[in-house]
Amino acid sequence: MDTQDLMQESRAHICQTYNRFNLAILSGSGCNLWDQEGRQYLDFVAGIAVCNLGHCPPELARVLYEQAQQLVHVSNLYYTEPQAKLAGDLTSVCFADKVFFGNSGAEANEAAIKLARKYSRQRYGLGRYGIITMKDSFHGRTLATLSATGQLKVQEGFEPLVDGFRYVDFDDLDAVAEAIDETICAVLVEPIQGEGGVRIPKANYLAGLRQLCSKHDLLLIYDEIQVGMGRTGRLFSHQHEGVAPDIMTLAKALANGVPIGAMLASSEVAEAFTPGSHASTFGGTPLVTAVAIEVLRQISRQSFLDRVQVVGDYFREQLLSLHQKYSFVREVRGRGLILGMELDFPGGEIVIQCQERGVLINCTAEKVLRFLPPLIVTSEEVDRLIETLDAVFAQI
Repeated sequence: MDTQDLMQESRAHICQTYNRFNLAILSGSGCNLWDQEGRQYLDFVAGIAVCNLGHCPPELARVLYEQAQQLVHVSNLYYTEPQAKLAGDLTSVCFADKVFFGNSGAEANEAAIKLARKYSRQRYGLGRYGIITMKDSFHGRTLATLSATGQLKVQEGFEPLVDGFRYVDFDDLDAVAEAIDETICAVLVEPIQGEGGVRIPKANYLAGLRQLCSKHDLLLIYDEIQVGMGRTGRLFSHQHEGVAPDIMTLAKALANGVPIGAMLASSEVAEAFTPGSHASTFGGTPLVTAVAIEVLRQISRQSFLDRVQVVGDYFREQLLSLHQKYSFVREVRGRGLILGMELDFPGGEIVIQCQERGVLINCTAEKVLRFLPPLIVTSEEVDRLIETLDAVFAQI
């Protein structure tokens, strides 16, 4: 099937919830993808921060093959070794004691919202269920998580929203403090806003949130779905500041493209979830957890994380050189290998022109070119991206 036939077939039978590019991907390897006609593309999207170990790494293909031959699914009525091992591995590298497994980031955030409300209900009784979230945040597409998301464009048409969410400006501790009252039970925040335009808060922001939450006995929830799993040069983004949450959510890169979500919490908080209070049929199957074990093993190596930081620093320097060269580049920001370049005009056409030159990038918040390459990207591949951007910018 050629690209035009594939596009026609998809449009005929798939709900049109995405504005897709006129590009049909056939295969991938490392940081490269090939389309239906065999054209090669350098990928700086990585499935939107999912394929952190690149496309189709042989060691993950082997784990998938071997586990699929042994056991794929039995439900959470029974114990399975891969699930138990992954839970132990995750809790050994962060603040958490317990894990709930789902299928996606939205499910992980849904679980976090439910846990925060249930914990507060048990501790304080009725009336304390509100959660403070940030404007321009993104937490998912379920009814509760889009209600938590601080973007009207995500919520439009799905009203009435789930009650109990209060939006304040990101990176504004005073705004959070003013929003706290007797109805609030938690604060939900991305350590770095990804969909919101690769926005990094001030150095004292997470520490300030922690202080406010401790003072008012609120739960602090980190959404690390996009910026966790090594993306910033630390296993989890909040580790740069050394400020632990009460609850954390993961998904995207946890199994390098095999669908999984995880909500992690301290024992005290997690005890609010009791048998029957929450569930997920496909959460943490032997297949996906076996893959995630190997992903976590590779990404959590210090040498791997150090390399992400080195290549990320080099990438940032090259983007800054373009910032100095072109006046329409407003700002370069980011950490590790989540980097953004804000323009003074919409960036959609830049994305298309880069694609035509064999490089895939992304634009978010309308004017921010977002770069999310696989974490195995090389400096030579960064150079090719920079050369492509330079060529496109030179024609503006």
